[in-house]
Amino acid sequence: MKSLFISFFTLLLTINAGSATSGDAAAGEARYGVNCFICHGQKGKGMASYPKLAGKPVPYLIEKLEAYRAGTRIGPNSDLMIMNAEPLTDDEIANLAAYLSSVKSN
Repeated sequence: MKSLFISFFTLLLTINAGSATSGDAAAGEARYGVNCFICHGQKGKGMASYPKLAGKPVPYLIEKLEAYRAGTRIGPNSDLMIMNAEPLTDDEIANLAAYLSSVKSN
């Protein structure tokens, strides 16, 4: 019985962890349209010194957005990214990552 309980508890943790980071691409697209497109271009295709984000893996996008939100300077546009990432919630970051990773990069 104890091992059944542990297995069930582990399954619940796995399901909850996956849903917290899976994101909603439609919500991410809507959030991207608020201001991200100004620098990163339509559908994350990149512009000038702002990198292309389309098609990047979800973990990569989440890692970068969380780093900026924490105030970590990563590159020449860090101040702008920190300012824009600071107010993002975990769900918004997951949604943005889901959207951008789903966009074809070419």
